[in-house]
Formats: sequence, C-alpha cells, structure tokens
Amino acid sequence: MKTFTQKSISYITLIALTFTLLSCSDFLKEKPESFVQEDDYYKTQSDAVSAVTAIYFFLNSGGTSVQTPYNTLFNTGMDFAGDDEDPGPGATNSDVRSLSVLGHSASNLRVYEIWQQHYAAIRKANVALARIPDISFDETLKNRLLAEAKFLRALYYFNLVRLYGDVPLVIEYKQGVTAADYAVARTPSTEVYAQIEKDLTEAAAALPISYTSPDVGRATRGAALALLAKVYLTKASLPLNITSHYADAVQTAEYVLSTADGGTGTYNGQPTYTYNLFTDYSQVFLPAYKNGVEHIFSAQFKSNSQDQGNNQNPRSILTNIPGLVGSYADMVRFYKNGNDNFFSVYKLYSAGDKRRDVTFVRKFKSPTNGKYYGLPITNAAVAGDSTPFFNKTWDPGSVSNTNQSAANVAILRYADVLLIHAEAENELNGPTSKAYKSLNRVRVRAGLAPLAEGSLTQAEFREAVYLDRRLEFVFEYQRWFDLIRQKDATGASTFVTNLHKVQKLNAADYHRLYPIPQSEIDINPLIKGHQNPGWE
Repeated sequence: MKTFTQKSISYITLIALTFTLLSCSDFLKEKPESFVQEDDYYKTQSDAVSAVTAIYFFLNSGGTSVQTPYNTLFNTGMDFAGDDEDPGPGATNSDVRSLSVLGHSASNLRVYEIWQQHYAAIRKANVALARIPDISFDETLKNRLLAEAKFLRALYYFNLVRLYGDVPLVIEYKQGVTAADYAVARTPSTEVYAQIEKDLTEAAAALPISYTSPDVGRATRGAALALLAKVYLTKASLPLNITSHYADAVQTAEYVLSTADGGTGTYNGQPTYTYNLFTDYSQVFLPAYKNGVEHIFSAQFKSNSQDQGNNQNPRSILTNIPGLVGSYADMVRFYKNGNDNFFSVYKLYSAGDKRRDVTFVRKFKSPTNGKYYGLPITNAAVAGDSTPFFNKTWDPGSVSNTNQSAANVAILRYADVLLIHAEAENELNGPTSKAYKSLNRVRVRAGLAPLAEGSLTQAEFREAVYLDRRLEFVFEYQRWFDLIRQKDATGASTFVTNLHKVQKLNAADYHRLYPIPQSEIDINPLIKGHQNPGWE
C-alpha cells in the first residue's frame, strides 16, 4: 500500500488546466511522473489520498513562478491594501503597487489570482468529494479524507466570501468542455456562509484530534471548530451584522479552549485536543516549534527543498547585505502621527510588549562579515530612529540561504481562539470575567499587565481586543479581514477611518469588497452586470 509520503503520483488532467500535486509538507511529497485521464484516475485508496492532498497544494505552493494565498499572494494581493504594510523598493509589480494605494480595478492581476486559485482549490475539493465515496477502501480513512476536503473547501470559500461578497457557490463536481458549462451566478453571501458552516460541522464530526508523522499538519477536529468560531464571529460582525452569532462564536470557541481557559476541550463528547499558548511568543514562528501546542492549522513549509520553502522570507530582508538574499519587497507603512512623520504599527507596541521585537528587527547580521546592517531614518521626532523589518518568517536554521525558509504560516492558532472568545463574549454580555480572562491570557504572554476586571466599558474592551488582535497578528494575513469587519462604539464601520489614519485618503467604503475579476465577468454571462457596488 502506498503511503502519504510516496515518491510518485499521477497528475490529474483537468479540462482547461493541469496543476501539479507538489506541496510543502512531510505529508505532501509527491513527485508527479505520469499523466492519466481524470475519469480513469479515482480507483484506489492511494488515488483518494492524492486527491485530497492536492487540495492542500493551493495553500502554500511556491517557487519562483507562482504565489499562492498563504505563500506571499495574500501579502501582495491583500495586506498591502491595509494599514500596516506597503510594497517596499523591491516590489515593482504595477498591479501590486496600485492595490497598495487602493487604485486597483477589476482587471488587477492579484485580484484575479486570489479568485482563480481559490476556485481551482474548490474544484479539487469537489472532485474529491464526488469521487472518493465510490472507491472501495478503509471506511475510517475514507471518512477522514472526505472531512479534510470539506474543511479545506470551507476555508477557501470563507476567504472568497469575505473578499468578494456574493460569489458563485459551486459544490458539485462539474465536467464540461466550454466556458458555458461552468457559468454560475453569484450566490448571496448568507447562503455561502451556510455551506461553510455545514462543511465545517460535518468535518468536525469526522476529523481526528491529531496526527502522527508523516501526516502532522493535516486538518483536525480542533481546526474545523476554530475556523467555525471565526466564521460565526465574522457573520456577527460587519457587514452582515447577524449579532445572534456572537453566542455561537462563544460556544464554539469554548469547544476548542482548554478547561484551564474556561473551555470544555470537547465537542459532542469527543476531545478537541489540549491546545495552549507557547510560553515564549517567538516559538510561534520558529521552525523548531512548528505544529506545536499553539498551532491549530498551518500552511506547511520546508526549507530550500524542491521549492517547498516560505517565499515570504527574502521579501522582508534588506537588500545588499553580504551573505543574505533579500529583496526588501515588504515594508511597514509609514505615516504621519503628530510630529512623527515615520510612525508605523511598530510604534503602537508598548515598551514592554515582547511581541514587538519578535515581529520586527531593526538590523540584520551578515553571515559573511559579521557586521550589522539597517536603514536609519532622519526623524526629527525620534532621535536615532530606524526602519523596522518584518521578522516572522526568519529561519535561524537557514541563514546561509534565506531565499526560502521553513517557517510555517499559522492560519489558525490558539491565541486567535482566545481573542475570538474575548471579543464575542464582550459583544454578547459585555466585558465579563471570562472575556477578561481570554484577553488577559494573550496580554500576559506578551509581557503586558492584565486588565483589571471592571476597568473597561464594553466599547473600551472592544477597542482593547481590536488593538491586541492587530499587534498579535502582524504579518499573518489577518489584518485586512479585521479591518473590513470591525466597528466603533456606535456600531459604524471603522474601515475608512482606519485607512484615513495612515493617509490612505482615497479609501472609501466600497473598498471593503474586491471587484469581481473582469476576466470572470467577460466569460460568465450569469455574472455580467452584477459587479460589486463602486466597481462598475
């Protein structure tokens, strides 16, 4: 019997596109060596495993010729549009730079690539879900593989519905030879969310709580529930504002929280795994601690192995440092704040916040000559000021070749569940003891004093959670999704206000959604005439 670490696998020939089944984890090592027709493929257990493995590919595939969502695409195609990041001198792509100033259009390449890659992954999931049930093999493994496919489909749709709003909901395996065979109208976002919830609920019932090598990194029960809690919080927030889901978010988060943190640690009588925070914040990002106690679901990377590394790493490194590969394509967004013309998210951290000097570095040490290199700033407001560089993808084990690091990208981690719980509980019942407890768990790990119970109003507590979310998840593909859903004390969106604070003065409410890619409108008659407002 072939295992997940088999060295060869057939390609699946698609109608219009053929995607390799390479990947970036121990459980994704397949090397394609032959071609078969799709109808002839799904026959064995090995085929079923490979079909599901292929869905993971779109999380993290990399190399010099492709960006995938959790391997730089969400940075160049999403986070640059926010208030923490900007394209650096090494980011010369015109589509990337136009998006960073909210000057993008429906023809923007990154807007299209995010759409296209998510739907390619969804098609893979639909194929697996349609074909695997007909293959005869171990039922326990079969149910787990189907649950993995549902989890991944839910994650991909969750990204799409947040970015584009109403999107075509395709949950069946489609075969055809013309564009018309694939034409699907946009589905109301509430219906898309209902399918996401269905997939995640069914996945949680069938997924295991953990894996052993070589399958560590695959979707688990805790991952399905953590993502579901995030889905409920998002639905309760703007723009849907279905506030009844705050209660669902609290309950579902508590399925994942340990009993020590006020959770149940169980779901339907089954354990969800004993998650916890790392004691040291830096361990969240260091490859030596990947898939640890805080990591619920991550995009998996290996260092400099067949293009399976994290390509984000060199983009954060200053250029022209002897012995280091760096393009300085990713930089903090500088903006004016009072007398400081070089304010940035770096300066929002309190002096004692341990997260700051993990998230950023001010200097790089050359492995060639031992000298330190930085980028000083002449700043009348701050003597000796210098540029902070993002540091969360740094790989200490690969200093001699920084082009690709082994640092995973955490898509869901325990700190996120704690903050989801704190936010939802505050919105539901005000700043209760358990809301303070969850928020303070994150703050204390960061080296900050716990907030005293009763010291904040509901609105003040909301702002405290928002700030800690921002500082906790810098450079983790979270900020844009928070920007588009958060609100002020009156319930109004803070999206435009927050972008105006960083001098993105052309920001308007319609920017909260991406335009439907023009190429999709051109080939899909059921979408034509149904562009998002403001992008017509």
